[in-house]
Amino acid sequence: MKRKEILAGLADAVVQMDEKRAVELARAALDAGIEAYQAVTDGLAKGMAIVSDKYEREEYFVPEILMCADALYAALEVLKPHLKADRAAAPAKIVIGVVEGDVHDIGKNIVKLMLESAGFEVHDLGRDVPPRAFLDKAKEVGADIIALSTLMSITMRGMRRVIELLAEEGLRGRFKVMIGGGPVTASFAEQIGADAYGATAAEAVRIAKRLSQRGRR
Repeated sequence: MKRKEILAGLADAVVQMDEKRAVELARAALDAGIEAYQAVTDGLAKGMAIVSDKYEREEYFVPEILMCADALYAALEVLKPHLKADRAAAPAKIVIGVVEGDVHDIGKNIVKLMLESAGFEVHDLGRDVPPRAFLDKAKEVGADIIALSTLMSITMRGMRRVIELLAEEGLRGRFKVMIGGGPVTASFAEQIGADAYGATAAEAVRIAKRLSQRGRR
């Protein structure tokens, strides 16, 4: 198979929820001399971007998302040992979680999946996460970005509190902060001093790429 066919096939295997084919094509990519990172970004990630679009258009729902994720992760297991580990090409690190008071995490899980498929190193704190826990984890792992999610307007204050804590500890310039979720808006992000707001999972990936590149200059 040609390089383009393999990469397109990887994307399609994710979209079609075909775990077996995803694994076979991941191996074919390595055999064809395709770098593992390219197989992830130009194959699996593109497939997951299509899945995200289908989810937003209500063509796919949570069960389909999870099956697509199974195919993606199966292929990633083949590719991960071949990803280069040099610092210059090392993935940006993101700490992600649903802010304290909210236990709705489907949206966050989809964003996490998209970020991982795009090559980011994601540290997931789960749901109902206290503001302090985001800071502690970000410092522990040397994160580039803190990503905050909520689906409840009454818990949005937790996002503000994370940024306040960063400022209080003199760390605001060390970590980029991106926020998202049902009730969250771009104006709210600006109001609390967040670096960015993402309305969709695909947009979150684009923002994370931009923020990580800006932070590493």
